[in-house]
This record gives sequence, structure tokens and C-alpha cells, in this order.
Amino acid sequence: MPTLTRKMNKTGAGFRAALMSVAAASLALSLTGCGSLDTTAPSAARAKAPATAQARFGTVDCREVKCVALTFDAGPSEHSAELLDILKEKKVPATFFLLGKRHIEKYPELVKRMADEGHEVASHTWSHKILTQLGPDQIREELKRPNAAIERLTGRRPTLMRPPQGRTNDLVHGICRELGMSEVLWSVTAKDYTTDDSALIRKRVLNQVSRDGVILLHDIYDGTVPAVPGIIDALKARGYVFVTVPQLLAPGKAEPGEVYR
Repeated sequence: MPTLTRKMNKTGAGFRAALMSVAAASLALSLTGCGSLDTTAPSAARAKAPATAQARFGTVDCREVKCVALTFDAGPSEHSAELLDILKEKKVPATFFLLGKRHIEKYPELVKRMADEGHEVASHTWSHKILTQLGPDQIREELKRPNAAIERLTGRRPTLMRPPQGRTNDLVHGICRELGMSEVLWSVTAKDYTTDDSALIRKRVLNQVSRDGVILLHDIYDGTVPAVPGIIDALKARGYVFVTVPQLLAPGKAEPGEVYR
């Protein structure tokens, strides 16, 4: 599948239909637990921590409050500055799984801003190649390049990654373990690659969210960022507290080579 860039919104109905078909199939595979994919829930990660452990992120303790994590894939994009403005105004942290090619390299100032404003900056690979279709050296290249670029910009090497289309296997797990990285999937998807209708995106998220939800959105699409304020306001009204993925797992920690959802 081609790299996810803003061009996707402009390539016509035929390409979008093809993307929807491939993405829907892969999402179904990754979210139904088919095959041998073992995932760890946030509550399970927290339970592995010693009973006396303190949550590591200020006063937020997801053992005690109802937490949810906003995550955004495939940026930065031309919409990311507006999104960061919204998150700053709403005092909401997020986790950004960034692409390297034509994204990190195009918007380095936005990567710096994400880190400076307290968001978790993570990897979505360099060029959005499907990792399960690659050999070991190619997988390492897809993971090492964005890590190096992000570390150069933020001073911190990512420890989290999201495999394109959520497609992963034992080889990917092993290389992630080697590189000190954990994989993060999702439990809520708006399928915002299928629509620019912000109201529909908001509705899809709100209909699926429960405690410890990991929400998948893409700030590269026109309808997504306008949906974010309504999502935040509605979930806050329901008593949810927004956290990053590491906060969601705390006082547990994401272990390299493990998959979280």
C-alpha cells in the first residue's frame, strides 16, 4: 500500500475505494485477535506492576480513574498545527505515531512541538510498508530511520511503534524487542479514512469508547481534526481522563517486543 500522505485525499474515488477495502480487511484481522497474535490490555500491564508502585505521570493514575488515550497515525501533516492548538486549549495529551518519509522530514518543527507540549512521540515506520511482507533487514530499516529522525529532533528515541495496518507477526515482535520497542494497536477506530464527515467520525468514536480505550485517528484527513473538539468534550462529560499511551499503562511499562491494545 502506498505511503499514507495528504495526497490520498486528492487521488479520486477509485483509489480511496481500494484503500478502504485493504484497510478494512487488515483492521478486521488485527482487531479480532485472529491467528497467534497475543496482546496485552492496559489493565493487565498495570496489574504487572508492584502493588506499591506509584503512577509515574503526575496525579493521573488509571488504576483509579477512567482513562482513554487519543492516538494519531501517519502525521505530521498540514493539519497537525491546528490539532496541536486544539489539544493545548483542551489540556489533552495525545500519542503521535509518526511517519518518516514526507512527514517527519517535511514537518520537523511540528515533531519538536509535539514533544515540547508533552505529547508522546512514537513511530509508524519510515514509509508505511507492510512489515509482515518484509525481510529482517528491511524491517529494521523501517524502524530505525524514524527513530533516529525523532531522536535528532526531540532528544528522545521512541520506545513505541504502531505497525502499518496493524499487521505484525513474530518476526516483527523479535526485531522490536531487539530495538527496545513495543507495539501499540488500538481498540477504537473511527475509520476516518472512509469519510470526511466530522460528525460521523465523532459518532463512531463515541459509540465505541470504554475505559482504557485506545482511539485510532489520522490527522492527515480533512474531516478528522474538526471532529476532535467534540470527541474531547463529550468524553470529558462522561468522566474520562485523557492520557498518553505510557500514562495508560502506568505504573506498568511497555515491554519491548510486546503488543498492547
